[in-house]
Amino acid sequence: MRSVKLPLVVLLMAPLSAFAQGRGPAGPPKNLKVLPADVNIQQTMANIRTALGVQCTFCHVAGDFASDDNQKKAIARNMMRMTTDINSDFPDGKPHVTCYTCHRGDSTPKMVPPAETEGAGGRGGR
Repeated sequence: MRSVKLPLVVLLMAPLSAFAQGRGPAGPPKNLKVLPADVNIQQTMANIRTALGVQCTFCHVAGDFASDDNQKKAIARNMMRMTTDINSDFPDGKPHVTCYTCHRGDSTPKMVPPAETEGAGGRGGR
C-alpha cells in the first residue's frame, strides 16, 4: 500500500512545484530577465540557495515565484549579471566565479578572510 502512495504523492507534487516556481502546469519558468529561457531552473535555483544558505523565499514571494515584489530578487539578478560579466573575461569560456565565490553559504558576501585561530596551522603563527 505504501509503495502505491509514494508515486501518487510525487505525481501530485510536480504540478504544485511548477506553480511555485512561477510556471504554468507544463510551461517554462516565467519572468526570466537574466537567466536564459532554456535554463535548468531547478538546478540553478538549488545552486543559488546553497551558495547563499537561504530558502527560496529569501528572494521569491511565497506562492508567486514570478513576482518581482521582493527587492532581493532584483539584487540577485544584478549579482547574476555581475558574475556573468566577470566570467566573460576568462578566455576559456568556463565559469570561474559563482555566487559561492563570495557568499560561501551566507546571505551576506564575505568581505574579509576569516580570522585565523591560534594553533590552526596558519601562516600567522610564530
